[in-house]
Amino acid sequence: MKITPRQEEILRQIIEEYAETASPVGSVTMAKLFRVSPATIRAEMARLEALGFIAQPHTSAGRVPTDAGYRYYVNSLEKEKSSIDVAENGLDRGMHALVRRISSQSEADAAIRGAVDILVELTGDLGLATIGEQLYLSGISNLFMQPEFVDTRRVQAVARLLDNLEPWLRETAPGEPLNIFIGQENPIGRNSEVSLIISKFRSPFSDRSYIGVLGPTRQNYSKVMSLVKYAGDMLEEVL
Repeated sequence: MKITPRQEEILRQIIEEYAETASPVGSVTMAKLFRVSPATIRAEMARLEALGFIAQPHTSAGRVPTDAGYRYYVNSLEKEKSSIDVAENGLDRGMHALVRRISSQSEADAAIRGAVDILVELTGDLGLATIGEQLYLSGISNLFMQPEFVDTRRVQAVARLLDNLEPWLRETAPGEPLNIFIGQENPIGRNSEVSLIISKFRSPFSDRSYIGVLGPTRQNYSKVMSLVKYAGDMLEEVL
């Protein structure tokens, strides 16, 4: 789907604003940012909405990103090499925290668990990793404290996803160094409205070990993708 550079930038700004505030983004906010009239922004938003990239909640005049909008945004990040470069994203502190935690452990399982715990601290998401035939989870309360999960049906959908995640990873074995499954793209728990961001790495346990995070689709994707990929790279290097 073809959109103009301005529409692409409006979409990016809506996604990044929504990630920060968890509130629908209105045309007045975007108009101030782009220094154009609200009517101009409304026209551009209407085009993005027609393409399925944003939607209007029933109770708000603002817009929120859809799964398709997030996918377009994430694809654009993946095309930009700097988007998955931790240093370029100003995440040196997080990078050093991962290095310290991983390097300070003498056992592989402790290093993996430590990396997961650091990802939880840095992202506010649920962290996960495969250690042999087991799935290590950390920070479940972080996930359910997000405003998206006041709906118990969504909590139940996430629980079903987590119950089936380890066997799905083992059977499907996603092959990319960095894998992002957004909302309905998740093969399990499709109605949970979460994103699964995982990095594949080689470990003493398996050539297809995984580390990553699970959080609401409302994510700071640039930051989280960078950290997850770096965690996988560091674990493979050290282990």
